Amino acid sequence: MLWPVVKALLGHYRRYPFQILLVWLGLTLGVSLLVGVTSINEHAKESYQHGEKLFSNPLPHRIRPKHAINHIPQGYYIQLRRDGFTECAPFTSINIRTAKRLDLTLVGIDPVAMLALEKNISLKEINSLGLMKPPYPILVSQDLATYMRWENGDSIRLDDGSELGPIVIEHENHLNGTRIFADMALVRMLEKSSGISSIACAEMSPDKLDKLAETLPHGLSLMRSSQAELISLTQAFHMNLSAMGMMAFLVGLFIFYQAMSLSLTQRQPLVGILRQTGVSGWLLTRALLLELAVLVFVSWLCGNVLGMLLANQLIPSVSASLEDLYNANVGLSIHWSPKASLYSLAMGLIGAFASCAWPLVRLLRTQPIRLTTRLSLLRSTGAEFSIQAMIACALAVAAIAIYQAPQSQESGYAIIALMLLSVALFTPFLIWRLFTSFSYSMRWVKVRWFFSDAAASMSYRGVATMAFMLAMAANIGIETMVGSFRDTTDKWLSQRLAADLYIHPNSSSAARLSSWLSKQPEVKSVWWRWEKETSTPKGSLQIVSTGASEGELSALTVKLGIPNYWYHLHHSKGVMVSESMALKMGIRPGDYIDLYGKAGQGWQVVGVYYDYGNPYNQVLMSHRNWLYSFAGSGSVALGAVLQEGVDSEGLKRRMESVFRLSSERIFDNGSIHKQAMYVFDRTFSIADTLGSITLVIAVFGIFFSTVAGEVARQRHVSLLRCLGMSGKELIMMGSLQLFVFGAIAIIVAMPLGLMLAHLVVDIVIKQSFGWTLELQFIPQEYVNTIMLAMLSLVIAGAMPVLRLVRNTPMKSLRDAL
Repeated sequence: MLWPVVKALLGHYRRYPFQILLVWLGLTLGVSLLVGVTSINEHAKESYQHGEKLFSNPLPHRIRPKHAINHIPQGYYIQLRRDGFTECAPFTSINIRTAKRLDLTLVGIDPVAMLALEKNISLKEINSLGLMKPPYPILVSQDLATYMRWENGDSIRLDDGSELGPIVIEHENHLNGTRIFADMALVRMLEKSSGISSIACAEMSPDKLDKLAETLPHGLSLMRSSQAELISLTQAFHMNLSAMGMMAFLVGLFIFYQAMSLSLTQRQPLVGILRQTGVSGWLLTRALLLELAVLVFVSWLCGNVLGMLLANQLIPSVSASLEDLYNANVGLSIHWSPKASLYSLAMGLIGAFASCAWPLVRLLRTQPIRLTTRLSLLRSTGAEFSIQAMIACALAVAAIAIYQAPQSQESGYAIIALMLLSVALFTPFLIWRLFTSFSYSMRWVKVRWFFSDAAASMSYRGVATMAFMLAMAANIGIETMVGSFRDTTDKWLSQRLAADLYIHPNSSSAARLSSWLSKQPEVKSVWWRWEKETSTPKGSLQIVSTGASEGELSALTVKLGIPNYWYHLHHSKGVMVSESMALKMGIRPGDYIDLYGKAGQGWQVVGVYYDYGNPYNQVLMSHRNWLYSFAGSGSVALGAVLQEGVDSEGLKRRMESVFRLSSERIFDNGSIHKQAMYVFDRTFSIADTLGSITLVIAVFGIFFSTVAGEVARQRHVSLLRCLGMSGKELIMMGSLQLFVFGAIAIIVAMPLGLMLAHLVVDIVIKQSFGWTLELQFIPQEYVNTIMLAMLSLVIAGAMPVLRLVRNTPMKSLRDAL
């Protein structure tokens, strides 16, 4: 008996095929983004674990320079080998860019040193030995070769026209990600340097590890690299990705809900007839649940396929961002993840059955005699919207209560979710009440009918409008946040990079170099900056110095300070602290802090300054105080301010020649600024992409819901044409109605999106990274997004009516009957 009932219910979709398309579209697109983002996160975490191994060996210990600009002397590594530390191997790395604009890390290794790390493997099986022979091949991972479509023997063409190769593909799954390996001699030919980037060591006994730590010279640090450390560092990045995926899933779920709600509402007469012919409520429930389960399963399958395609399109940007920000090596090929797939299935089932619960219960509990009466789309719409409005008020109260409590990253996301749901649930009630009041109060009959008809269409447009409003708010919020962050970073870099050249000499040659620079005709002044890291009970602390010149004052981006903070910094026992340190430790100007160690306690905080991207707690003190506390230790950097209109290239060449400085120790502010903004744009392009996809999902949803609704109202439109309304007026009516829906949604979405950006900046970013920034309005971006969305809505409103009015009025009426 079940199958005939199922066939009768599914027959509805033969008459209204757009509804089945809308059901499939909403859930499929929502699941696809959820699968894509979840797969990216899972793949990244697996890559962190894989990154702890190199050529099948775990190398958890790293010896690195405390400052990335410095290198480890070759002589130190030779001394390590002589002292019996055969578990260690040297590595040097440089960044290269292919002709296809892909950024890769070329890592130079010593194949001979790797022999001691390869256990139970014969010499013939060690791929790395072949790297030592001309023409110096490049070893790449299988997934990178697959992504780039490389074959054994191919060459890598770089953006400057040169080539690296031949390529050797590693098939044992010992390599991963965007790092490619070559003999160290080849790397040094590409970049003239005799130093080592890092020394990696395998596991060793605690006593031997302590001995290694004791032998470290000044300027080097020993740390343990682990999956847990990378997961901790990248937690905020992955949480933001997850939040974007969940937002897109929610928008898709709204579309699915409104399609199923319309479908169940239109099948009221059919359900009534089935009930009157003896079909029980339990049998109907089983049939409808079976239909729903099949729809969810098909959408889940399609969503998984689209999600994997999306993940593989986004992973290059994610991999490059994680490499730049956290030195994480993430592969470029994402394979099907059972965990992500099962998670999306569970979310799809929960979301689908939750969203269909009320329409299904309402349909089954209504008396059969009432179900077979003339269907009215307006019936019970107002009551449902009123219930939604009451739920929205409850959610708003919950959001306010959480906002008053102590804030954290999780509470920030909870407030954002409650706020978005609250406004989304309240918006249909607001629009319905507004249109209903206009339908009674307007003087002109056609205008009154226009709003009355729009209010009636809320039963199938209301939820799609909610989804569109949410997507617009998310898009505006992302544009505001990214634009504000970019503008703030740009201004901060322009202010901080006040010197024209930045030089990182050795401490022993800094005085001679400074004296030489001061005598050069191109140089206006020279700034000194001392830096030292010290351990405290509250973690690592970075202490830096500054001079008293006006230029150094202008290069300091101050957030707040006591009166005359610059004078107190240089003429008393005062320090300034970075914003992230002040927020984490609750420090305010005027407080006294303990710097521990040689510096001791009793330091007054005279100000707080912005310092974006610095993972350390950092304090700033005068040169006099720094030398008094740390003379004879620390590292130094010099800033050279040049005369106006002077080219720095000649000065750089003379400096390299006289002091034997490598070019990697000399930077001009333009290259630093350009590289920083490049990394920024590449990192936030992911958020822009996901935001745009979410908006596209919403526009598709409201488009197809309008098409489905107008087809369902064919009899209504045909009667209007028979009564004398022209096809042009009907097309204009359809477009204007959707334009009004969109305009109201955008009016609500604009302040909602700005509030979303404010909450992300004020709570999520502040709690995650310890930064704050001033929100900047981006009118041009808003206008472009709004114009594109409104154009889509106008076309969506006109197309279904245009299709209906192509026939004669009587033919359309006969078809509708």
